[in-house]
Amino acid sequence: MLTILLVVLAALFVAGVLYYNRLIRSRNRVATAWSDIDVQLQRRHDLVPRLVEAVSQYANYEKATLEAVATLRAEAMRVTDVGLRGELEERLANGVGRLIALAEEYPDLKANENFLDLQNQLVETENYLQFARRYYNGSVRDYNTMTESVPSNIVASLFGFEPRPFFQKSSDDVANVPLVNLGSVE
Repeated sequence: MLTILLVVLAALFVAGVLYYNRLIRSRNRVATAWSDIDVQLQRRHDLVPRLVEAVSQYANYEKATLEAVATLRAEAMRVTDVGLRGELEERLANGVGRLIALAEEYPDLKANENFLDLQNQLVETENYLQFARRYYNGSVRDYNTMTESVPSNIVASLFGFEPRPFFQKSSDDVANVPLVNLGSVE
């Protein structure tokens, strides 16, 4: 009887260690995925002032739009809460989209090589951000499933593993990509 009890306790201990290690791996995957998102968000934040400057040289009367985008960028850079940051980043992407739409009204700006390069870099960044967001949300889904399902939830609660928030858009849009016309410039 004692042998059976010891075998059961050893099996429970081994299972607990295995679940703990899986939770650690999953939590680290979430942290790495967030880091990938953060890199792309920083890249976007670095491009925004250059875009604002390029547009402001041509569209002085659009000052309110330019200031709103600059303000959103500053707010988004300060926020650390994933949910709130997602909302601010969506508003920033919409503001960047409005800035790029302004270019349609200024043929000289549309033809400006620097502006076109910024536009291409933003599109590329938004695409990378979309992929990073999908990977992050998949990692969070897997991690949260482990923290909420039996028997791994027992180990998770014992060691303080908490569910993580998803980084998602508040709208039903498929992607957080500003509308950009990359057609030929006359």
